[in-house]
Amino acid sequence: MKAVRVKQAGSLEVVEREKPSVKEPDDVLVKVKMAGICGSDMHIYHGTNPLASYPRIIGHEITGVVEDTGESADRFMPGDKVVLEPIVPCGTCYACRSGRPNVCGELEVFGVHRDGGMQDYLVVKQDNLHRVDTKVPFEEAVLAEPFTIGAQAAFRGQVKEGDTVFIQGAGPIGICCLKIVKRIGAACIISDLSEERLAFARESGADVTIQADKENVTDRVLEHTAGEGANVCIDAVCLPKTFELAVETASIAGRVVVLGFDEEPSSISQLPITKKELTISGSRLQTNQFSEVVNGLNDGTISGAGLLTHTFKVDEVQEAFDFVEKNPNDVRKAVIVF
Repeated sequence: MKAVRVKQAGSLEVVEREKPSVKEPDDVLVKVKMAGICGSDMHIYHGTNPLASYPRIIGHEITGVVEDTGESADRFMPGDKVVLEPIVPCGTCYACRSGRPNVCGELEVFGVHRDGGMQDYLVVKQDNLHRVDTKVPFEEAVLAEPFTIGAQAAFRGQVKEGDTVFIQGAGPIGICCLKIVKRIGAACIISDLSEERLAFARESGADVTIQADKENVTDRVLEHTAGEGANVCIDAVCLPKTFELAVETASIAGRVVVLGFDEEPSSISQLPITKKELTISGSRLQTNQFSEVVNGLNDGTISGAGLLTHTFKVDEVQEAFDFVEKNPNDVRKAVIVF
């Protein structure tokens, strides 16, 4: 079978591997159908993900069909359409005991710490799979994991119906955040540098769009919130300046959610945090968000319409990575088809 492997930083290859099989009672063999290309895959390819080890089969945005199950994997049967929940926590540390396994100190992520799903077949524990309705096309199912990132951001920001949410960044994750907060019933302001991305954000339900390099972001947010500011600010750009903008544009008693890993410090004084009594939260991966996202995909209240723009065959993976890198404004989400 074929697998996509980053041999070392800058070296992407398609290799032949032996097809895996069920060995443990709770194992499930999945025939992979689609694998999304994520920013983290690009970072592993370029050697800028400090958590990855090499060589590594990448891929954590995975959908496929169950082909075989172990004797105790009784929640699935051959033919089930599934998506992968790509995190494996230790189950015993403080984070796990606190119900937050997504930040487990010993966390392993498929495609980062252990081999991922960008291969013809994958064996995983049944706890790492979620069944998707057969009527949901693979083109939608493959977006389940990105939507859980948006759902986690909304959860960390305590987004409620009637809130106004300001999202910085209209890339794939920003759009997933947008669709989730709109499903909750919040109003959404979103900013980006690209008018093309903002146009798609408007198609996806954004109430207000701001082109950040041509407009004063703070003024526009205040204008559209009657001077109050946004109740929740989600920073999906994750630069020092956008973090500062999130604190600046948040309302009194507002919440700021940070999605990034930038190590550059921001310049933020204590005054606005204390005066407005802001809650500032990080958001990493997801905690128990898959079930709700899958429910939304099943009933149509979550839709990835227009989000998947490019598909490539597995033998075209180098072309796919090059295209994604060179055409960031043209690619919303690209996938590898197996």
